[in-house]
Formats: sequence, C-alpha cells, structure tokens
Amino acid sequence: MAPEVVRCGDRGRPIAGVLFLTLSLTSASLIGIGSSKGSEDPTPAAWPHQFHAILFMNYSGILQKIDLWYDWSKGRNFNIIQHQLGKLWYDLEWNNGTSFFYTLDSDQECSSVQMEVGIIRPNWLEGAKYLGQRHVDGFLCNVWEKVDFIWYYEDVVTKRPVHWVFYTGREAHVMTFEVGAALEDEKWQAPFYCFHRKNGRNEGPAADASAATPMDRVWRLERFHGALNVF
Repeated sequence: MAPEVVRCGDRGRPIAGVLFLTLSLTSASLIGIGSSKGSEDPTPAAWPHQFHAILFMNYSGILQKIDLWYDWSKGRNFNIIQHQLGKLWYDLEWNNGTSFFYTLDSDQECSSVQMEVGIIRPNWLEGAKYLGQRHVDGFLCNVWEKVDFIWYYEDVVTKRPVHWVFYTGREAHVMTFEVGAALEDEKWQAPFYCFHRKNGRNEGPAADASAATPMDRVWRLERFHGALNVF
C-alpha cells in the first residue's frame, strides 16, 4: 500500500499541526532563554576613576553637605564637609594610607592618621548581594547590600549612584555626579600646619584624629572592613 502523500490541498490540517508544534517549541525556547537571562542579577557599575559628586548626608537629623572629589588615577580622595551652620572641614586621603583632617580658618586645626589601607577602589562593590529594585528619591533603583555594611542604590537607567545607607543609619543622597571632573592639583595640598608637630602630635586643638573631625567615621571604617576584599 502506497504511503499517504500530504498535499497543501488536503485542508492543510497535518501541515497546520506541524507548524503549531514548531511554533510552540520555538516559543518555549524563547521563554526559556528569557527566563534564564532574567534570572541573572544585575551588577553595580564600578566607580569612574575620576568624578565629583555633591552629597547630602543625614545621620539622625545631623545634616552635612559633602563635596566628594574622587581621583583613583592619582591615588587620592577628598571630602570637603560642610556641617549645617557649622565649620567647613577637609578630609584628604591618599592611597599610601595617609589622611589629613583640617580646617582652613584662623584656628588652623589639623590632625593626620596613617591607615593600613589606601582609598576605596573603583570596584569596591564587587560581590555585593542584589536585593531587587526600589524607588528612592524619585528614582527607580537597583539595590545591593555589601556584607551587612552598606546598602547601595543605583539608577536603573543611567547606572549612576543615587543613594546609600551605612549600617549605622547614616544616609547619603547624591545630588550631582560629574564623571571626569577634577579638582586643581594645588587644592590637594594639606596646609603647612599639618606638618608641624609638638611632642609627636600635630599642633592645634584637633590633634586627636578621633575628635579632630566632626565627620562620622563610618565611611573610613569601610576601608578597614576586611570582608570587602577589594583593597
């Protein structure tokens, strides 16, 4: 008995069945691929090697405005800290571990500290745990947690940092973020009185680093947090 030959004129039913099966399998494959891609958590963008950001900090109602100048290429980081109706402080950090905390007013306060590690690396968020998406400060953000130390919010569209919260509750709100912006080299020089010592201590009322600067030490502690494994 001759095998049955299926022709297009035979109402197309067998062909339609084959097409339906093929399309179904193709759709299933696409869904599978899409699900696989969707299961891959996003990763935070590395910090640019050079940028300027203006941050508003809030710690239990204590407010600060910080001009953050980050310059990984030259191994330096600068926080210019204005307390609400208070003093202007300068927190200058170098990659060799040297840090200066000083004012530029008539009090000439300064202290210096030698730390075991340098400035924060651009990839310091590597290995952070992805928590999902949240709206903060009017932006839809991806959120990561780094070893129970900091929660970091990054704009989904631009991948710019928007907000971060330290484990102490200290919050940073990023007001501006200028990639490539640089501070003039002469502004990175600590004042002469930072290098005048008396009895092994810096002159001036701010010789004790723990009391020298009103800046919360949390961000600096992050440099010592061994679990980060990026320093």
